[in-house]
Amino acid sequence: MNDKKFLDTYFDRIGYGGSRVPSLDLLNDITLAHVRNIPFENLDILLGKNIDISLDAVFEKLIIQKRGGYCFEQNGLFLSVLNKLGFEVTPISARVRLDKPRDFIPPRTHVFLRVELSGTSWFTDVGVGGVSLTSAIQLIKNTEQKTNHETRRIVYESNKYFHQVLFPHGWVDVCEFTLEEMPEIDRVLANWYTSNHPKSHFKDRLIVARAGDDGKRLTLVNRELSERDKYGLANKSIIKSPEELIKTLKEKFNLTFPLDTEFQTTGLQWENDIID
Repeated sequence: MNDKKFLDTYFDRIGYGGSRVPSLDLLNDITLAHVRNIPFENLDILLGKNIDISLDAVFEKLIIQKRGGYCFEQNGLFLSVLNKLGFEVTPISARVRLDKPRDFIPPRTHVFLRVELSGTSWFTDVGVGGVSLTSAIQLIKNTEQKTNHETRRIVYESNKYFHQVLFPHGWVDVCEFTLEEMPEIDRVLANWYTSNHPKSHFKDRLIVARAGDDGKRLTLVNRELSERDKYGLANKSIIKSPEELIKTLKEKFNLTFPLDTEFQTTGLQWENDIID
């Protein structure tokens, strides 16, 4: 597939029809369009399927089949899109720190993107679930930065950078990094761990997320659906049956599965529930 057809098909998927000249506006516009239209999800892992992060496989899954994926799929695809548009872009290695104390060392199993524009470094990340960036943030320390959704900042402590998001209860670490590039072979290795290792958190829970309109977020973790507003306040509800789960995936995330689909994870234990 030539670059024009690749980009035409991708832009059709995310509903973007604007300029293709590399700029901060273009980077921000397609970052937002991507996370609104291509959901973050780990469902193939729970269906026992292999996660192939080659560009052909990711394009087929996320664009042609209209599915979602996780960071190595999402940011791998976005890396190729930005390259084909003419951006100077580098994949950066990171450790996801959401819900993790600083004394815990998570595996280095995340990739996000560094983009150089007119001598300034910007970060974009369309693959970190319910806190995926909806516009780029600048590599500048200790400065609050507004995005299309939450406020962000980057702090530097103990020779490491921390990307943080501002929630109603305060600043929360998203990921930790050192600006080290993550080449393809490292992404392949980390993808294997993330999708296959018994201790990977993608093996023991169902996760789906998508950015909504007007600063809203939709996140599904196992049976809990969270609809977060632009102020960070969440309305939560519980999915009560496998049939309701399939319906929710379609209505909230535009993901279509047969009614008899069974996701294999300890987070879904319908047989033990007493439904009023």
